[in-house]
Amino acid sequence: MAACQSIYDPEIPVNIYDLGLIYTINIGEDNAVNVTMTLTAPGCPVAGEMPGWVADAIEPLPGVKHVDVEMTFEPQWGMEMMSDEARLELGFM
Repeated sequence: MAACQSIYDPEIPVNIYDLGLIYTINIGEDNAVNVTMTLTAPGCPVAGEMPGWVADAIEPLPGVKHVDVEMTFEPQWGMEMMSDEARLELGFM
């Protein structure tokens, strides 16, 4: 989680974890990490780069053998997926 919290959406001043863009983080018995994530919108200008940013943030962690990041748009992201901290930061609370 902390590695994902170090990545910020370039258009929104909140990290991608608190924005609710990370749907799942699964760590296998072989220490392979599988992340399922989304974007705030399918046409996001960094859509092609964001999965690499996530993998680059997680791969250096001790014990991690491999990182696979899958992009999905099901379910579609919505503002209700943001953490309370993100809502407060953006003035929605």
